[in-house]
Amino acid sequence: MSPRRRETKPLKRTVARRPELRTVVVFCEGINSEPDYINGLKKLPEIADNTALNLEIHPDQGVPLTLVQMAADRLADPEVDECWCIFDVEWPKNHPNLHRAMQLAQAKGVGLVISNPCFELWLILHHSEHTKFVDTAEAEKMSRKLDGRAGKSIDSSIYMPLRKQAARRAEQLEMRHANNGTAFPDDNPSSGMHHLLRALGAT
Repeated sequence: MSPRRRETKPLKRTVARRPELRTVVVFCEGINSEPDYINGLKKLPEIADNTALNLEIHPDQGVPLTLVQMAADRLADPEVDECWCIFDVEWPKNHPNLHRAMQLAQAKGVGLVISNPCFELWLILHHSEHTKFVDTAEAEKMSRKLDGRAGKSIDSSIYMPLRKQAARRAEQLEMRHANNGTAFPDDNPSSGMHHLLRALGAT
């Protein structure tokens, strides 16, 4: 007697769908350290798995108000979920129209990352606490000394493992200025980069 044949059901391959990434566009004025840092963030698994992080640099190193206007226009794109602008206060001469840039950003829903006096203050916070007033030239000098670089470009791999310490120190500076009643743009030293990291899930 021949063995009874079982009817077999065709195998259906289940295709896993990857969840759609949210799109975040970051605008910055700098052409070296800021883009280097953002490109380092893009490689972090906790960001890469959830977010398409795009970087746009103003071709003429535009001032803050110009960056915010660009970001506000980009938010009209339905494919874009969030826009952030990274810029400096600068010292001894502040960037023009800082308050107008902040007001426009608030009105249009653009996130701001402002470092006072400059982005290098954020880099310093990865290595140590810094609570004293500092001008742009001195902050740049301190930053280069701490990581040993010769120019403005940075090795983001040095900074990524230290980002959470930097965020904690930046938050402490923010609280200190709030407790002292120190208002922008007099909140030197400070950096809002920790807000972007938190929004990206990198803290």
